[in-house]
Amino acid sequence: MAIKFKLKEQIAEKEFRERRVVSLKEIAEETGIHRVTLSKLANNKKYNVGIDTLEKLCGFFDCSIGDVAEYIRDGK
Repeated sequence: MAIKFKLKEQIAEKEFRERRVVSLKEIAEETGIHRVTLSKLANNKKYNVGIDTLEKLCGFFDCSIGDVAEYIRDGK
């Protein structure tokens, strides 16, 4: 069992929609989430993230939690 964070996918979608580059620095400044935390999530490092972080990411990307993180069962 694992949680897969889809931060890179959300960044790519926002960049495409807004036709501009979206950096981790920008996300950090606008959400208050530390850049190192964002980097760990973007690279799917095992990291304990709070619901407040997920809420901030959903707000920034205007999406639902399922668009930011996904539960993966073993063997898939």
